[in-house]
Amino acid sequence: MAAFGKDPVWLVIVKAVLIFVVLVLLTLFNIWLERRVVGRMQHRIGPNVHGPFGLLQSLADGVKLALKEDLIPKAADKTVYLVAPVIAVVPSFVTFAVIPFGPEVTMFGHRTPLQLTDTPVAVLFVMAIASIGIYGIVLAGWSSGSTYSLLGGLRSSAQMISYEVAMGLAFVAVFLYAGSMSTSEIVAAQNEKGSFWFALILAPSFIIYCIAMVGETNRAPFDLPEAEGELVGGFHTEYSSLKFALFFLAEYINMATVSAVATTLFLGGWHAPWPIINVWPGADIGYWPLLWFFGKVLCFIFVFIWLRGTLPRLRYDQFMHFGWKRLIPISLLWIVAVATIQSLKDDGGISLKWVLIALGVLAAIFLALSFVGEREPDEDTADEPEDAFAGGFPVPPMPTGGPVRGAARPLVFETVPTHVATAEEV
Repeated sequence: MAAFGKDPVWLVIVKAVLIFVVLVLLTLFNIWLERRVVGRMQHRIGPNVHGPFGLLQSLADGVKLALKEDLIPKAADKTVYLVAPVIAVVPSFVTFAVIPFGPEVTMFGHRTPLQLTDTPVAVLFVMAIASIGIYGIVLAGWSSGSTYSLLGGLRSSAQMISYEVAMGLAFVAVFLYAGSMSTSEIVAAQNEKGSFWFALILAPSFIIYCIAMVGETNRAPFDLPEAEGELVGGFHTEYSSLKFALFFLAEYINMATVSAVATTLFLGGWHAPWPIINVWPGADIGYWPLLWFFGKVLCFIFVFIWLRGTLPRLRYDQFMHFGWKRLIPISLLWIVAVATIQSLKDDGGISLKWVLIALGVLAAIFLALSFVGEREPDEDTADEPEDAFAGGFPVPPMPTGGPVRGAARPLVFETVPTHVATAEEV
């Protein structure tokens, strides 16, 4: 923390501009990577024409979006309709202000950390800024004057509330173990001598965060605010041209943001993995840590793409049930366990980090086993015939009274008696 607040203003502006440029370029690369990886999963080629290996395809698509006709619906609240995409995209860039990219380096003759700034509550700052971005989605759905857009915006707000609770609870265990909410100090705590990355020590928190970050970014299989089978396109149905491009940009920047937070809090941040750091002591010096940091971030991006290419979309009731009745209770129990073990740290004896690892493995196994296997039918209802209309299937039963106008009538086949003539009758 002592290294921050000493940079000249021009250097702060340079670092902010560099972060902006890196995030835009990373977005173009992530879009290309997603199309290539999903294409390979579906036995397609993917973009391969514009630029080497199709790397310029994302740039071409961005230019195409900018040149499309910009439409504003008649029923839209014009002011809010235009401001909503900006509210959605700006917080996604601001959250990177407290993400550490590397150690202190020499930049333009000044000794400065590879991080824009840091605060004692940096992780809470990330959550607060991320919560602002949801206002852009909700306002976009409300201001579009469309029922589908409004429902998409409401779904997104409910989704953010549900899964941000689980995400915040996953952070509590990290705060308890690291003893700090500063991102740079959490990275340092994971790389002290004899310590492990928190993804191993706090495995349940890491798993819960990984699930919650997919829900926070509205990505498959949790992309219910944009469900095209139900809501056409969700909150951005009525948007086109650059305004739609801003929502698209915000989604991919948010993917990079939650991946960077996961890297910082659970995977040792910008430090090199243990096999590399043991062989090459200089791997954490200079600008090399940028390679390790973005390598870890891209691994999370690949998981996002992998999920989209393999898992179907959940039903909304399944999605909310999973967040409130599975993730949050398990998070609360895990926090109690971590707090109890931390209180025993001064008593000596057994290594407490191994206790945490063992409890984390058991909790992860319990979480996995709770979803394995189908529910066995009750003994009282096992032999009963299935009701075709159970579960609220939206087809009314056939009328039982007199004829109803427009009602479907069953087909009746009458048997007509036949007589075969004998030879005498002929």
